Amino acid sequence: MDMHNILIIGQGDIGLAVTNKLAQDGINVTGLARRERQNYALSDHAKFMQADALTLSAEQLQDFTHIAIIVTPDEYSTNGYHNSYLAINQHLAALANKLPTLKRIVFISSTGIYGQDNGEWIDEDTTPMLPKREASQVILQAEQVLQQGFDDRAIIIRPSGIYGRERLMRVRKAKESEKQPIAAGAWTNRIMDSDLVNIVVKVLTIEEPKPIYIATDYLPVTSFALTTWLCEQLGEALPTRDDKNSAMTGKRLHSNIPLAWLTYPDWQSGYQDILLHQD
Repeated sequence: MDMHNILIIGQGDIGLAVTNKLAQDGINVTGLARRERQNYALSDHAKFMQADALTLSAEQLQDFTHIAIIVTPDEYSTNGYHNSYLAINQHLAALANKLPTLKRIVFISSTGIYGQDNGEWIDEDTTPMLPKREASQVILQAEQVLQQGFDDRAIIIRPSGIYGRERLMRVRKAKESEKQPIAAGAWTNRIMDSDLVNIVVKVLTIEEPKPIYIATDYLPVTSFALTTWLCEQLGEALPTRDDKNSAMTGKRLHSNIPLAWLTYPDWQSGYQDILLHQD
């Protein structure tokens, strides 16, 4: 494993967890963030680099064999996405020819880049329709910039809705006493945060990754069905159906993640774990 020397750009919840997992697995890894970070399970294998990704030089990146870009914008606006995802990928793509040691660069994108919104099934071969959200258009552009710069060294991971023991938006909504009616045909998809961490680690370390991963579990679900199930588990009032909205919306994602990589292959196993760990 010592042939890997990995740089993780971005040390938020997912980036930090990926850095720590790689280090625990005995792989040399450096976590990069603009601000100082405290909560490292620092081992002999993990280092921390405080820097802005937009200032990285080819010299600083020279020794890395693998890079992962796991960033979030400072602000969730089109501008924020331009200044993070797109700007970082443009900067790195401009250095591509000066990085002969680099075997693989992995970008954590989003399934928001699929503009399809009529309940369609999406798989790894589906061409994204232009998303309506400008921020998603910027992420799609960021993917393309990286692929143009690094060609088949670039690997894209597109996660669906990330949830977990600390990511409880749906649980909070199920507990609301005054629930808004929910459209019956609104499809959603999700991935447990700990599974996403595992996916990123696998894609960085396996011999021959696919060019694109749809990082989602094996069971799309409508918002109505998910909320109803959560309310039943929690003993809360069930949601009502919004009969004014009968159209099918959202999309259904076909995961291409090997089942063995997922601890939570469907939303029910994920939410059972979450409810078990609630106070």
